[in-house]
Amino acid sequence: MDRCVVLVDAGYLLGASASLLAGEPSRSRVTVDHTALIAALRERAEAETGLPLLRIYWFDAAPDRRPLPEHRRLRVLPRVTVRLGALTRAEGRRVQKGVDAAMHAELSELARNRACADVVLITGDGDLLPGMMSAKEHGVVVHLWALQAADGDFNQSEDLVGEADERRVLDREWIEQAVRVREVPAQCPAPVKGLGAGLGPRLGLAELLAAEPEPVEEPVAVPAAAALRVVPTPKDLAARSTPAVGPVSLVLRWSSDRHTDRHADRHADPALSVEQYPTLAHLTSSEQRWADREEDITTIGGDPHEVGQVFARRWTDRLAAPDRLAQLWDDYPRIPHRLDGELLRYAARFGLLAHKDDQIDEHDRYAIRAGFWKELVTHIPGAELLTADD
Repeated sequence: MDRCVVLVDAGYLLGASASLLAGEPSRSRVTVDHTALIAALRERAEAETGLPLLRIYWFDAAPDRRPLPEHRRLRVLPRVTVRLGALTRAEGRRVQKGVDAAMHAELSELARNRACADVVLITGDGDLLPGMMSAKEHGVVVHLWALQAADGDFNQSEDLVGEADERRVLDREWIEQAVRVREVPAQCPAPVKGLGAGLGPRLGLAELLAAEPEPVEEPVAVPAAAALRVVPTPKDLAARSTPAVGPVSLVLRWSSDRHTDRHADRHADPALSVEQYPTLAHLTSSEQRWADREEDITTIGGDPHEVGQVFARRWTDRLAAPDRLAQLWDDYPRIPHRLDGELLRYAARFGLLAHKDDQIDEHDRYAIRAGFWKELVTHIPGAELLTADD
């Protein structure tokens, strides 16, 4: 049949893109506009083969073969079919299994059923050589596409290159239409010496900011805005001591474990806690829930920081009494237990449980909660000073 099909090994395409653009093969170093990438693949395939596109098959791996946000976005695009292998851990690194076998089976089936006249393969794995040879025997023209290799390296099997009917190289300019290097967050500024030294278990943010810094060798006037920007971590606070109070015995967390809130009376009555800090589920109508799910599938990338911001945006937009936000801010950086649990369960939808023992790892938990607070400060007058850029 006079149509073309594109088979994409996502691990190869995005890993090679990261090597080319960011200098290392980790896919986390790049961000991908999947809509633009699919459009570019379709346009080039139809131009190269001179045939209309039947379908683009996107082969990738995911923990337990459960689609990640990028896979959900891809599979709702026109003419795109997603096939997932398993993503497992081996010797401390992640390894995909079943992807090559799935590509081989799809290629052979398309050729055997004469579903297309031309096939475009975007891969570098020599394990697909038997499938390529079988497709050619059924009269299919095989186009092999490579991504420009970083530093002149060769990133495809020579056997594949030798067997292909046509070969093209996708250069840097082409891939940059849809793939960009991910910006690395700047390092947090070093904490101001002595900030928070006199804190006890009942001191809140206002007392923290009013605390006198310890003497330093050369007295330096610290602007109020600069002091506000530097917030010690829970570990910093727990390790502090002061001559007036002695060692500070604190158990402070970004999460809100049960019964650890400063104001114990808030949680004496569960109904009162829900009334003061309603969960997102309490504030969301069925119509909003449907719209939220649609947004999660089609536009949310699944970055931990982004997930926290999206959750906070929905929660604050639907909260009837904005004065409650200022009350919540008094407990910064802790999030009420019920709300925090809901936030982490929301994050689990985006594949962030793909870690040891089915737990979100510590780095991602901090990023999720940091995203929550970053969004919250935009709704509280004066709070943005805490996250003001230098």
